[in-house]
Amino acid sequence: MAFAEYPVQSLMYITNRPELVFTEGKGSWLTDHNGKRYLDFVQGWAVNCLGHSNQGMIDALVAQSQKLFNPSPAFYNEPMLKLAKQLTDASCFDKVFFANSGAEANEGAIKLARKWGRKHKHGAFEIITMDHSFHGRTLATMSASGKAGWDTIFAPQVPGFPKAGLNDLASVEKLITDKTVAIMLEPVQGEGGVIPASREFMQGLRKLADQHKLLLIVDEVQTGCGRCGTMFAYQLSGVEPDIMTLGKGIGGGVPLAALMCKAEVASFEAGDQGGTYNGNPVMTAVGSAVISQLTAPGFLPSVVEKGAYLREQLLALSSEFGLGGERGEGLLRALVLNKDIGPQLVEEARDMQPEGLLLNSPRPNLLRFMPALNVTIGEIDQMIGMLRTLLKKLA
Repeated sequence: MAFAEYPVQSLMYITNRPELVFTEGKGSWLTDHNGKRYLDFVQGWAVNCLGHSNQGMIDALVAQSQKLFNPSPAFYNEPMLKLAKQLTDASCFDKVFFANSGAEANEGAIKLARKWGRKHKHGAFEIITMDHSFHGRTLATMSASGKAGWDTIFAPQVPGFPKAGLNDLASVEKLITDKTVAIMLEPVQGEGGVIPASREFMQGLRKLADQHKLLLIVDEVQTGCGRCGTMFAYQLSGVEPDIMTLGKGIGGGVPLAALMCKAEVASFEAGDQGGTYNGNPVMTAVGSAVISQLTAPGFLPSVVEKGAYLREQLLALSSEFGLGGERGEGLLRALVLNKDIGPQLVEEARDMQPEGLLLNSPRPNLLRFMPALNVTIGEIDQMIGMLRTLLKKLA
């Protein structure tokens, strides 16, 4: 089927899309309507943590879809309960609320913190967030985000989100008042350019939060579920947050997210929080299959090893072409370019023949790499070889 025959005009415009339609995916590879294959180092923006068409996920989806689709979130179902226990067993948290997207989970975290502030901090409601952060596209999560220009695009903003600087503890402390209820951050700023919060900063935030009786919220929509080499990125710093949000990787490609908290923070009352598909058994069955694979012996150590290998190869490219180095955690990494050629590299990589390469450039001078966590060393080498070819041309 030719591209012109697809009814693309029926879709609402939200972004520029290339003239191709993906029809199949397996592991680290996608295939388009012309049969061309693409090595995928975006994976739905760190969504497909086990790659495309993972057999364990398929088996779980098929088996559950033959039993029960949606009994209503007013009742328990078995996959919901199983996944909730898997998540609490793997983390420092006691309670889980399931949602459909990371933005929805973050919206829930904001509501939970404000409810806790009403009960325990005389109505404190402000949540200190970070410059260049990204927490979602709802009105509240856009207001919480520190993305440039987002303060006016759908103005007026939701109030209550003063911004501090990542890895600048003094800038956080300066913003704390009697209205402050929480501090919220991504352990690695993904959309902001793959900038990790330092171990010292995370530990300093925990001490500040304890000192001022504040909640520490980690947005692990992008960094959680093995992406950074530990099950959750907060574990890299040896701290225990009070609230965590998950999305993307938890569903491995299906719409699933989670809001988690310590028992003493769980303040919602009946009617405060909900959602039509909260804990949907088909989605949570798939999520359970994902978590089972991530927690299997040897899986996370392999992510650490491949992350270190990818880092070495990116550093070698940086040295070869006089670029600005690399940064990141685990298999969430970035290559700093020497000029604003990121978008051009993304386009030319996609258009390579006979096979294309899918990359992401969250900033013009940066490439971000988010491969499947079960990517092979051979696929990393292939990506590096293709990128080297492009850099010879453009860098």
